[in-house]
Amino acid sequence: MPSKAKTGKKLVIVESPAKSKTIAKYLGEGFIVEASIGHIRDLPQPSELPAELKKTSVGKFAVDIDHDFKPYYVVSADKKKKVTELKAALKDADELYLATDGDREGEAIAWHLLEVLKPKVPVYRMTFGEITKEAIQRAMGNLRDVDSALVDAQETRRVLDRLYGYEISPVLWRKVARGLSAGRVQSVVTRMVVDCERERMAFKAASYWDLSGQFGADAGSFKAKLAAVDGAKVASGRDFNDDGVLTSKNVAHLNEELATSLSAGLQDASFTVRSVDTKPYTRRPAAPFTTSTLQQEAGRKLRFSSKSTMQVAQRLYENGYITYMRTDSSALSDEAVTAARRQASELYGPEYIPQSPRVYTGKAANAQEAHEAIRPAGDSFRTPAQVAKQLSGDEFRLYELIWKRTVASQMGDAKGSTATIRLGAVASDGRDAEFSASGTVITFPGFLAAYEEGKDETRGDDDSDEARRLPNVAKGDALAASEIIAVGHETSPPPRYTEASLTAELEKKGIGRPSTYASTISTIQDRGYVRKQGSALVPSWIAFSVIRLLEQHFSDYVDYEFTADMEGDLDKIANGQAVGASWLKHFYFGEDSDPGLLSIVNNLGEIDAREINSIPITDEITLRVGKFGPYLESSAATVDPKTGEIVESARANVPEDLAPDELTAAKAIELMETAAPEERVLGADPHTGHTIVAKNGRYGAYVTEIIPEMTEEQIANQPVEYYKNGKPKPPKKPVKAKPRTGSLFKSMTVESVTLDEALQLMSLPRVLGEDAEGNLITVQNGRFGPYLKKGTDSRSIGSEEEIFTITLEQALEIYSQPKQRGARAAVPPLAEFGPDPVSEKNIVVKEGRFGPYITDGITNITVPRATSLEELTREQAVELLAEKRAKGPVKRTATARKAPAKKKATAKK
Repeated sequence: MPSKAKTGKKLVIVESPAKSKTIAKYLGEGFIVEASIGHIRDLPQPSELPAELKKTSVGKFAVDIDHDFKPYYVVSADKKKKVTELKAALKDADELYLATDGDREGEAIAWHLLEVLKPKVPVYRMTFGEITKEAIQRAMGNLRDVDSALVDAQETRRVLDRLYGYEISPVLWRKVARGLSAGRVQSVVTRMVVDCERERMAFKAASYWDLSGQFGADAGSFKAKLAAVDGAKVASGRDFNDDGVLTSKNVAHLNEELATSLSAGLQDASFTVRSVDTKPYTRRPAAPFTTSTLQQEAGRKLRFSSKSTMQVAQRLYENGYITYMRTDSSALSDEAVTAARRQASELYGPEYIPQSPRVYTGKAANAQEAHEAIRPAGDSFRTPAQVAKQLSGDEFRLYELIWKRTVASQMGDAKGSTATIRLGAVASDGRDAEFSASGTVITFPGFLAAYEEGKDETRGDDDSDEARRLPNVAKGDALAASEIIAVGHETSPPPRYTEASLTAELEKKGIGRPSTYASTISTIQDRGYVRKQGSALVPSWIAFSVIRLLEQHFSDYVDYEFTADMEGDLDKIANGQAVGASWLKHFYFGEDSDPGLLSIVNNLGEIDAREINSIPITDEITLRVGKFGPYLESSAATVDPKTGEIVESARANVPEDLAPDELTAAKAIELMETAAPEERVLGADPHTGHTIVAKNGRYGAYVTEIIPEMTEEQIANQPVEYYKNGKPKPPKKPVKAKPRTGSLFKSMTVESVTLDEALQLMSLPRVLGEDAEGNLITVQNGRFGPYLKKGTDSRSIGSEEEIFTITLEQALEIYSQPKQRGARAAVPPLAEFGPDPVSEKNIVVKEGRFGPYITDGITNITVPRATSLEELTREQAVELLAEKRAKGPVKRTATARKAPAKKKATAKK
């Protein structure tokens, strides 16, 4: 067979279209750049496996657990067309360059491309940390093969997550609630948030007092705080533990009475300076950004969620503005160091850069493959002003943050001095009071001229030195005192995690990968385990149940150290020091005295679901996590204040916005006392004799009838059915009749609704009559208000009360008018973001049936649960709409089920 004629074309494959457009600008003639748009194949759902595999060792996980845990990969249905296009492009190429990202995920994408495309031309692996002309040229000079160890590490992680999720999640479905999921990292992150809330729930506040005063000298006045009484340090918040107990010895614990009396005794006292201490102040710049520190700082300074930060950073990287945004390294290349020093010198002066370049080598626990820190792209940096017109608002803000941090990292230390003044006086009752004031004066700003790192909320008193200049005083100088007042304080509970502080703690513990923190934090919010309250992360009650079950029955798998060790094991596989198949075998099947996941799942024993889903609040009140949400249940018999009846096991709903630590014993009692009755008997239907009741349900108050079950005698007296052979069939289990129901009007309550009103509500829809063509017209109440219905034509009407008063003539009059879309009072959009760059239609956020959604009038996408409306930006809205368009219309389930039978899947060899 003759060899293929040379075409001179070289095919380069990257992950994203944006990256392909940028890299194409820097490659020479003859290069064709295509995008795989992420992974082209993955593990299918077990239900999608071919029938002949479902009963084999592959059937449970789409992983062959009996043969070295070989994954059974299939080309994704939405990637088949893309694979066909790539194969066609490869036919005309003489060389193939796999230019996906240089981390484990990127290496795996390259390997999958190699396996599926089966190229017969030379193949080269090309990686680069930034998309610039210089970086691409350097990458072409450092081509390599696909790294099989990195691929093994990624594949091991993928299989590990499948084993973990598919074995443990079903336990949650059975014992907590359907639809829940367990994840190797997400469950541990959820536990961290729950543990923090547990600490807040157990916390007991302590009270303490001190004094503050204004003191003046000839050189000026300043504020000082009481530091000691009779030589003993005054107790502050950090001297108490979380039980409210004073733990520090030899301290003066002032209460309100002692503090107030001391304040009164110092009003006419003579204050003098007792000491002045001055120390040199030096502060060094923070290291350039890693993935973790970028997410933290963007959260603090820009109020970005971790997910938003990574989305914006991805765009900046793919369009050639910054280096690769998934990195554990804070090191800068020689070219970057030179660029940063040069720019700092040009902008701030040569005195602002140190004599020698700063070198940053520190890495986080379990750091992954070495990349450069996140910095502006190129061997010379573009200033924010130079790129402002090319970037969107969020892109510019993040680029500016990265630019400032990078340049500041190569600038000189901030220099200054910190002064501490101690002053005192003897009160009229003989007690000696000593006050203290500190201030820091910056004499040379150094890196602070460009950038200052943000801080997370901390506990205790803020004793940090203020950037203030204290007056020039000397020991023995007299001071005039004014405004000496007693100030009361309470110790504060541990602060809740924010996305920034949670990211920092995850990195500190070595849990997961910084590159996955954003998606993990987003996932636990989307799953309903955690919600945002402002910027704080608050766990749901269902998260408490999930974590409790996991702690009791899968303790290792939510253990912080165990999870961090797993990351270390994956690192060994990535470095070629271990083999994935062997590690997975030990993890799943166990070895000797170390049980594997399979053994633990198979020997769970009995799990008391009620106990798992119960949290005692008081001796008599217990919070229970039920099918329809959390509720309180009292074990004590209570008296209904309205009816005087004794109620056994009274219940009360728990407000959704009530944080767990706010459900104190007092609050629980209040909720029980003010709870609306769950059910109120209204009487009997005069036509059926059925009891009519009003209830409070998950979706609001409603009325319904209670249909009595058939007696055994009635069941026995049912007509007998026979088989074809003449033998009688056993009596059928009676089909439970569906009771009539009706939602209460907004003007009604369970306590006020009457029997007649209930019967009216249950009679809906109300038939008004027919139009001239014989079409039936009815009126009813719906989720979005009362409306008329004629076939498929619905028309809104005014108030709910009109349902029982509107006439056929009035309905015909409404139908005689042209249908007005949104004829009801227009509801203003929740947010507006201007025209979409693709459709050119106005982008708005509206309230929909399933929550707020973004729309341009053509494409709709639900606002992610992890993103609050306050955080949603125009850039995010545009990107979410673009992602929805790229996915195309949602395919029906029936079509998806047929697909596996038609495809010829490829197994890993």
